[in-house]
Amino acid sequence: MLLDKISLVLTIIGALNWGSIGLFRFDIVAWIFGGQDAVMSRIIYTVVALAGVWCISLLFRQHTTVTDDDTTRTTTR
Repeated sequence: MLLDKISLVLTIIGALNWGSIGLFRFDIVAWIFGGQDAVMSRIIYTVVALAGVWCISLLFRQHTTVTDDDTTRTTTR
């Protein structure tokens, strides 16, 4: 699903930003958009947070896989 992939990408971006803050005390989003209190920074933080919440649903979904012998199997993670 496209929304799943977008959410994962945004969550990875958020993780990289948090890694930058933790390792270097450098907030990439704030640097790009003019500080943590800038409107664009707050929008980015909110969108990344919503993507993270959406990714929680990925843990509880059933997934369908196709094996080499063309049989379909549904698994739950």
